[in-house]
Amino acid sequence: MATTGKFAQTCVLLAIGLSSFGCGRGDLPELGTVKGTITMDGRPLPNVMVQFHSEAGGRPGSATTGNDGKYELKYTDVANGTIVGPSRVEITTIWPDGEPTPGETDKIPASYNSNSTLKFDVKKGSNTFDVDVKSAGGAAK
Repeated sequence: MATTGKFAQTCVLLAIGLSSFGCGRGDLPELGTVKGTITMDGRPLPNVMVQFHSEAGGRPGSATTGNDGKYELKYTDVANGTIVGPSRVEITTIWPDGEPTPGETDKIPASYNSNSTLKFDVKKGSNTFDVDVKSAGGAAK
């Protein structure tokens, strides 16, 4: 019985030790926190995906807007923000099942998503970037 207890204790300690690897921020790129509000023609735009794609590469920071159009980027489950430096920003509709219904189009003009020209320079520390999407497909600002 004592051997089983020691074995279980060793397994628990080993699991704790192994789980601590990779959980620190030491293996992450330099991140800046990013929040803001997405509106369309001046009105809050809820339930859209916002992604910042760094020109340096790597994973994008992403968020979903709330009913008030506000977002705050997450880089990973445990790290907020996105990579510091210039980023191309995409804003897209979130489809309830992941795909649009045939014949349905994205309410966000392509100049803000698939053909986005919207860019922001993310700085170290806290950043706020608000975007007013123009429904007529006007140029991104």
